[in-house]
Amino acid sequence: MDLLTFLSSSLSALDKDIAREFAAAWSVQHVVKGCCLAAQGEPDPMEHIILDGRAASQISDLDGRAVCVGFHAGPCVVTPNIVRTRNGTSLVSIDAVTDVLVAQMDNRALIELMLVSEPIREWANGIMQQEQVRKADREWCLAALGGADRLAWFRRAFPRHEDVFGHYLIASYLGMTPVTLSRLRGAERNTKLD
Repeated sequence: MDLLTFLSSSLSALDKDIAREFAAAWSVQHVVKGCCLAAQGEPDPMEHIILDGRAASQISDLDGRAVCVGFHAGPCVVTPNIVRTRNGTSLVSIDAVTDVLVAQMDNRALIELMLVSEPIREWANGIMQQEQVRKADREWCLAALGGADRLAWFRRAFPRHEDVFGHYLIASYLGMTPVTLSRLRGAERNTKLD
């Protein structure tokens, strides 16, 4: 999807003229599968919109174990910079799971546009609210549900993701091992066959 179409057709859609001006402020580039859009512990001043392709956000511990904390299937806005950075340093790595077409803008430039344009400010605030809801839903899922119910929640929240993201990422996102996820999926298949 092209950026102008995305900005004028998303949930917090901008009118065509404002969307056209806003789209001109972003730069669009191709990122090859396996490359990082942002690296944990490195400077990250950018905002990202995935126009096509898929990426995943992960947090790694000192031993190199990674936990998936977000899925980004285009077209979508990646978690806003203010949420995923501290003092300009990325708290997560955002890795291209496929080749990705991404629009990027320096977060300071976005803030300046938000200050002078109420529609852009409302658009950005809508994105932030959606992100807060996603994070709260995931926290609730991890705290309140067992394995099978977590998988059912994931399928409702992200209906197509199970087919397009690696199961190791999904398992990590749901706070379980890939083996546990495989067993849950296998148990479902066996139940359907009975």
